[in-house]
Formats: sequence, C-alpha cells, structure tokens
Amino acid sequence: MKIAFDHQIFAIQAYGGISRYFVKLALELQMLRQEVCVVAPWHRNNHLTELPSELVLGTKWKRFPPRSARMALWLNSVFAARAIRQQRPDVLHETYYFGSSRPRRGVKTVITVYDMIHEKFPTAFRANDPTSKAKLNAVRRADHVICISENTKHDLCEFTDIPDSKISVIHLGFEKISEYSNAGTQASRPFLLYVGHRDHYKNFDSTLQALARHPRITETFDLVAFGGNEFSREELRRIDALKLREGAVRNVQGNDDLLGLLYRTATAFVYPSLYEGFGLPPLEAMAHDCPVAASSSSSIPEVVGNAGLMFDPTDIDAQGHALEQILFDTGLRENLIQAGRKRLLEFSWKRCAEQTLQVYQKLHAPT
Repeated sequence: MKIAFDHQIFAIQAYGGISRYFVKLALELQMLRQEVCVVAPWHRNNHLTELPSELVLGTKWKRFPPRSARMALWLNSVFAARAIRQQRPDVLHETYYFGSSRPRRGVKTVITVYDMIHEKFPTAFRANDPTSKAKLNAVRRADHVICISENTKHDLCEFTDIPDSKISVIHLGFEKISEYSNAGTQASRPFLLYVGHRDHYKNFDSTLQALARHPRITETFDLVAFGGNEFSREELRRIDALKLREGAVRNVQGNDDLLGLLYRTATAFVYPSLYEGFGLPPLEAMAHDCPVAASSSSSIPEVVGNAGLMFDPTDIDAQGHALEQILFDTGLRENLIQAGRKRLLEFSWKRCAEQTLQVYQKLHAPT
C-alpha cells in the first residue's frame, strides 16, 4: 500500500509531539513493508531527520525568512498537491487541519484529531483563531478520522456532527526520553516535578495553592517546573503572594537529556491539567520510575490507569492530600513504580502503526 503524509505539521513545527507522531508512524509502517512518503517540499522539522532520506520528498530549511510562514504554507500546499498527484498514493494522511478541500480522485484521506482544546477552552486562544473551523472542515471532508483517545472521540462527537462510524480510537505510542548524568547538576533538595506549559487549562496554579496549604511538603521538597517559558512577573507575584518559601518553586529550562535526568531524580511527578487529548508526560515519568500524581479529568485516567495516584484537579485540598501521600509514603511510591512499568507495555509505536494500517486497509479495500 502507498501511504503519503502531507506537509502541514512539518512546515509548522521545528519540534513537537504531532510531527514526532507522524515520523514514528512512518518508520513503523515502513517496517510493516508499506510504501511510505512524507511530502514536505519546504519544511523546518528536525524530527524528519530520523527518517531515511528516500522517505522525505522535500528540503529542510533551518528557519523560514521573517514573516514568511503563511507564504511558506501556501507554497507548500501548491507543490505538495502536485507531488502527491505524481506519487498516486492509496491513502493520504493529512498531518493537520489546514489541508486542501479539493477532492483527490481515488485517494482516501485520513485526519487525526489530537484534542478539542480550542473548542472547550476558547478564551485561551485569540478570538479569530481559525483552528476550530479548520478542524471541523477537515473532519467533514476526510474519509476517516482517528482520535488519539476515547475522551477525544467523545468530545469530537459532542462538538461536531461526525458520525461514530467514521471515527477510530488509536492511542499514541511511547518511547523513553534519554538521560545523561552530565545533563545537569543534581538538585540539592528533594523535589516534586512539573513538566510543560503552565497557563490556562494546564492548571499549574492549583499546584501552587496546594503547596501553600500544605507547608509540610515545602519544608522538605521543592517544586521544579521544567520547560514552558520562564516564570512571568505575574507568576512570580503569585508565588510570593502565596508565601511560598524563597527557592521552593523554580523553573528549569533544558533539553530532553536534562528532562530525563529530572524524571529519574524527582521524588514524584504532578500532572494537574484540566484537559488533555492524550497526555504523554505521565508515561515519560513512569518510564523513569518516577511515581505519578495526576488529574482525574479528560483522557488522563485513560492513559494513566491504575499506575498513578489520581485527584480532582478542581479540588485544591484533594490535590494537596494526594501530594502528601505520594511524597511521604515510600511504599505507595514503590507500588506506583511497579504499576507504571506494567502500564507502559500498553503503549507502543508498533501497536499504533498496526492499528493505523488497519484503518488504511479498510478504506482502500474494494467495496
């Protein structure tokens, strides 16, 4: 079977979870003896370097010229459409929502929906953000839709008119982040780890409030927030207003090597998000034997299963009690570590690719 992935996400992202997803799919599909190509005439994506060069139809730019991103996407769409017609794939998997609405005769189209954050939290985005409209158009014109969790499928059906029969749920795969002992210095105090962006639905402030209400935690543990942007003035004022000890909450920036080291050396990992389409960080923590305390909302229980200590993310006291449990109960942490090792076996890129190939094959099968 000939399978093509289009240019969209590779022109948008230099790095990112969505582009990594398609690169892993391409690698696994090739191992399943499928003919795969990524049609990305001009891209800036670093994950594509993981693919054999013959799988990528396009040229990597270090960066696009200033204020040219929109023009680059338009040019990509024109030249990608021509290249796809020349390739004559059986299935075209669009990598984001802004693809062409022009029908491609004989080519079945698939779109993956990652989450419904724009629809559930519209105030977190610009009023004129086009993503929701583009997503709706994309899922309507596609021959089949893949959702990365049952929760995302539920939300997609709630916000659109897409029939259940047109949707398949396929969980993402997972692989462990590397770690190197020289990636950074060891922390001087035990710490609780938070990873990623912190604003809006990520609900980071709830963790700050939980720590402020449970001084027993901050007497012994720091909170390390990895990634996102550096703390804003508003965040620093908030930390001060909550009277958290100086140095008890700090932001750390770095690469995947440092993140792997932080997972390995943290006493526990906290994930208070109000909404996720899937949520990889808890799996990353499990892979490094870092016990997980996580929100019980959206897709997170679907991913974490019984391998994490769950709490209501809207209940500050519940989160605080959960953090006290996981940080001070050695036996609980060891049980969660063992459960996490088993849970990881449920998520692999091979399984993700096999299930995705089944979708392609059903679409391409003669009727």
